[in-house]
Amino acid sequence: MNAIDSPLPTQAAVGGDGQARLDRLSELARDLLARARQHGASQAEVRCDEGRGLDVNVRMGAVDSVESTHDRSIGVTVYFGQRRGSASTADLRPESLEATVAQACAIARHTEDDPASGLADADRMATDLREFDSWHPWALDADGAIDLALACEAAGREADARISLSDGASVSTKDSVGVYANSHGFLGRERDTVHSIFCSLIAGEGDGMQRDYWYSTALAREDLESPEAIGRRAAERTVERLEPRTLATGDMPVLFQAEVARSLIGQLLNAVSGGALYRRASFLLDSIDTQVLPGWCRLRERPFLMRGLRSSSFDAEGVATCESDLVSDGILRRYLLDSYSARKLGLQSTGNAGGVFNLEVDANAGDLRDLMRGMGNGLLVTELMGQGVNAITGDYSRGAAGFLVENGEIAYPVDGITIAGNLRDMYMAIEAIGSDIDPRSYMSVGSILVGRMTVAGGV
Repeated sequence: MNAIDSPLPTQAAVGGDGQARLDRLSELARDLLARARQHGASQAEVRCDEGRGLDVNVRMGAVDSVESTHDRSIGVTVYFGQRRGSASTADLRPESLEATVAQACAIARHTEDDPASGLADADRMATDLREFDSWHPWALDADGAIDLALACEAAGREADARISLSDGASVSTKDSVGVYANSHGFLGRERDTVHSIFCSLIAGEGDGMQRDYWYSTALAREDLESPEAIGRRAAERTVERLEPRTLATGDMPVLFQAEVARSLIGQLLNAVSGGALYRRASFLLDSIDTQVLPGWCRLRERPFLMRGLRSSSFDAEGVATCESDLVSDGILRRYLLDSYSARKLGLQSTGNAGGVFNLEVDANAGDLRDLMRGMGNGLLVTELMGQGVNAITGDYSRGAAGFLVENGEIAYPVDGITIAGNLRDMYMAIEAIGSDIDPRSYMSVGSILVGRMTVAGGV
């Protein structure tokens, strides 16, 4: 029996249920708020986080590194009217905490007034504070983690004779507890765990070498793929890339595999985020109630999913989260705003300080194979390189690798190509979104088929 299949440990074996640590951080947050009041701050907020983890890396059958971590961060922000100051520390000695608050206050006294500055509105604070099955500690010691990583790498190296080298396998586990409190009287507590297994392999020889990887990540260890399955999948993906070709430059349909399709949705989220909007650095300025995606598209935020990767009752400012559409019928219904960006725009916070909480993108098609058959001829993209996206204009140009698809089937691997377009046009040209959702992200989206893009190759 290996470590991933061993019986569940008792809570005592993994350092308890985290509640005692949360209690200590809660008391610390209250103490820091009291200190801020004593220094004359009109408002204050505190973020206290603590995490413990284990990371093991192996390569070619030998242990490469073992790292045990215990991190802590304390952040204090104070407001004197509309002047703001922040300071942080990891030192819990009373004199260090006092110095941190004093430093934040000194900074605030020397800054200019900012009309948008201040805590989120008191009446927006979350009152229904819940947990979402995100706490699943794993009593994994270094020896057990090494055994798992070695098993993962061995399964990959033995899966195919064309695997020539390993670029390493890793196992990691981490638990985190955090408290956010402010002078409105709000105090929110969160705890979560995350575990992952990763394997990267190399196939071929000399200039013909190709590298690829696979990984699994989850809040609970029982939701992880087995180490052996991860190694075999990494091997399969790696050998599929052998003997790539390039393509002639031209226009064609482009199918983004699920794990890279997330980046397209991520660009949309960036474009409708408050910071980009009030700086006027977004290609989706003034786009509320306008069509940004095909009419059948829907993007819904779902912060209350049990065992969701980003579930929470409150955002980074204590504002209550809520389930709502970001896009419905292809129309942008709202932005993603914290209190500062909302004030800059003359709007209200949408409860998105710190980002989006579990975004679900509705599918209108089957799995990847169905999408390839529907596409007929085109490019399947499995990897993107570079950062060639202009946030202001929406112009998009990125290096890519993947496979040429002919008559609905993979013909051969391709690399050394560039795909280009404009995000506004690309979004409207989406013909299908698959049901093959990649579960390893808080953005739940399948593969995305864009009807036409420019593909620039080396021939």
